Formats: sequence, structure tokens, C-alpha cells
Amino acid sequence: MGRGKIVIQRIDNTTSRQVTFSKRRNGLLKKAKELSILCEAEVGLMIYSSTGRLYEFSSTNMISIIERYNKSKEEQHRPLMNENSEVKFWKREAAGLRHQLQNLQENHRQLMGQELSGLSAKELQNLENQLEMSLRSVRMQKDQKLTDEIHELNQKGNLLHQENMELFKKKHRLHQENMDLLQKINEARDANETNRISHSPSGFNCEEDECIELQLSQPQQRNYATPENPTTPR
Repeated sequence: MGRGKIVIQRIDNTTSRQVTFSKRRNGLLKKAKELSILCEAEVGLMIYSSTGRLYEFSSTNMISIIERYNKSKEEQHRPLMNENSEVKFWKREAAGLRHQLQNLQENHRQLMGQELSGLSAKELQNLENQLEMSLRSVRMQKDQKLTDEIHELNQKGNLLHQENMELFKKKHRLHQENMDLLQKINEARDANETNRISHSPSGFNCEEDECIELQLSQPQQRNYATPENPTTPR
């Protein structure tokens, strides 16, 4: 069964009120830290309990956040200024930016593990929690990048495998066509040889340039001359 809806009103029981305050305070502080890290927002949170105890969280420096808030409120309600008041405003703005830059540089050095001697145990714990959240966020982003790259490489591998299969099929088809063509050439050559043998005289297979032409010559008649004055025997 789901939890029932809680009526938003003052809790009369002191113990229940203190437990609810502790749980919701921790959840609110955690959400403020996550918002500052995930969205690069400048967050300042102050909580006073019913007993007057202060709980606070600031992504940079609480004093600079309060000063920035006051300046923003002044800008919203500030009337038209003359030249002198405009100069004073921008000087104050520049001083605030310098102070904010110093706080950021100090916070950066602390995140790098430097200049930690002046921090209390609670501040060191907050810094450790912030670093762990940052490291967890970096690891999640790294794992997502690696997963995307592996998925992309698998897709490329599948495409290359399909291309190789297509090329293998084409190679096999061309080889078969070459074998068929060679067989037809051999069959045509054998048929030509058979035709030459069957049409050549005496059944010999003679090439036109290699056949020896034999001709029968007629015998030559010799003419014997008769002497005009034959001699009679004595």
C-alpha cells in the first residue's frame, strides 16, 4: 500500500515534529547540493530550526551570495541614478566581483586539496561530500560515453560484416561465371577440332599452312630421231 497524503499543517507532537524537521532538512540540503553541481547554479540555503539553530549550505560563499541578492533587490527597486550614484554602483559591483573571484579561487584550491588547514571538520565533511558527488557525476558521464562508443563500434562492425558477406557472394558469383565461360570456350574449341577432322581429306587433320600439296607428274615422252641415211650392214 502506498503512503497516505500528509496534511500540511503544524505537527503537534514534539518528537514527530523534530524527526520530520531532521528528515526534510537533510533532503532539502541534499537537493540544494545536487542543484548547484548538476546545473552550475549558485545556491545559498539558510534554515533556522524552532529552537533557533542555524543550518546552511552555500555553493560558493554565503556572504557573497547574500551580497549578490541584496544587489539584485537594489537593482529591482533602484530609481534612476545620476552620474555619481552610477559610478558608485559600478565600483561596488566591481568590488563584489573581485570578492566573488577570490571566493571561487579559494574554493577551487580547496577542491584541489590545497589550503585545508583553516577548515573545520564539518566544512571538510561538506567538501568531501561535494567531491564524491562530483566524482559520481563524472563517472556516470564517462560510463555513458563508453557505452555509446561501444554501441557505435558494434554497429560499424555489423555493417562491415554485411559488406564482407556481399563481397564474398559477388566473388563467388564471378568465379562461377568465369568457370562457365571457360567451359563454353573449351566446348567450342572441341567442336571446331571435330569439324576440321571430319572435313579434311583421308580423315587427316591438316592445317592449311601445314598440308603438303602432292601432285602426280605425267611421264615425259622421249623423242628418238631416225637417221636419214641408215647404214646397212655389210
